[in-house]
Amino acid sequence: MPTTRELRDRISSIDNTMKITNAMYLISSTKMRKARAELLSTEPYFYTLQSMIARIIRHLPPDYSHPYLDFRKKVLRGEGRTAVLCITADKGLAGAYNHNVLKMAEETLSRHGNSKLFVVGEMGRVYFHSKNREIEEQFHYTAQNPTLHRARMITMRMMELFEDREIDELYIVYTRMKNSLEMETCVNQLLPLDKLHKEIFTGNPVSANYEAFNIFPSPDAVIENIIPDYINGFIYSALVESFCSEQNSRMTSMDAANRNGSRLKQQLKTLYNRVRQAKITQEITEVAAGARAQQRAKAKRRSRGGTRVRP
Repeated sequence: MPTTRELRDRISSIDNTMKITNAMYLISSTKMRKARAELLSTEPYFYTLQSMIARIIRHLPPDYSHPYLDFRKKVLRGEGRTAVLCITADKGLAGAYNHNVLKMAEETLSRHGNSKLFVVGEMGRVYFHSKNREIEEQFHYTAQNPTLHRARMITMRMMELFEDREIDELYIVYTRMKNSLEMETCVNQLLPLDKLHKEIFTGNPVSANYEAFNIFPSPDAVIENIIPDYINGFIYSALVESFCSEQNSRMTSMDAANRNGSRLKQQLKTLYNRVRQAKITQEITEVAAGARAQQRAKAKRRSRGGTRVRP
C-alpha cells in the first residue's frame, strides 16, 4: 500500500502532465484553425483551375498526346521509374496518424518495383531509415510549416525529375480530413494525368460540342502552363490537409490523455483518502490504546498503594 506522501506526489505529477497535454491541445487547435483558414483562402483558385483543366482536356483532339497526360511506353511495359512522395509529421504524439500514412506508402512502393522515395516529415525519415529504405530526397521544415512557397519548391523538383525522365510517374501519399472525427489516408497519381484524361473523354464527350472554348496560343502552351499550377495546388492542399490531420490527431490523443489522467487522478484521490482515513483511524486507535494503558497503570498503582502496609 503506497503512503499518503507517495500518492500526493503521483497526483501532483498527473496535474503537471495534464497542464502540458492541455497546452498541447490548445496549440494544436490554434494551428489547425490557422492552416484551414489559409487553405480555404486558396482552394477556390485551385478548384477553378482543376475544372478548367477538365474543360481544356475535353476540347483536345482525341489523338492529342502530351507527356503530362499520357503514360510512357516503358511504364506500360512495367519498366518505368515511379516517385512516391510521402507526407508525414515532424513529431509523434499523434495517435495512428504517422503509422497509417507510412504503411500506405510502403504498400505503394511495393507495387512499383523501380521506385524512388521522397519524404516530407522527420517521422517518415526516421521510419524508413530504420527499415533501411533509401530516401531519394527529404524536404525539411515543411511538415510543420506548409506554405505555397514550400509546395512550389516540391513541385518544381518533381517536375524537373519528370521532364528529365529520371522518373516516369509521380504518386503522393497523404492524409485527408473527411471531417473533424474521421481522417483518410489517400494515394493519388499526379503525373501523368492519365486517369483524368480518360475520365474526361469517356465521361460526357457530347457536352464539349456545346461549349464556346478557344485554346490560345496552342494546346501545348496551355497544358505546360496550367498543369504545373494544378500539381502545385494539389501538393499544397495535401500538405495542409496532412498538417491539419496531424493536429487533429494530436488533439484527439491529448484529449484522451486528459480523460485518462482525470480518471487516474480520481482513483488516486479515492485511494489517498482511504489511506489517509486509515492512518487517522490508526492514530486515534493508538492514542486511545495509549490512554487506556495509562489509565490501567494508574489504577494498578492506586491498588498497590491501598494495600501497602506502613511500618
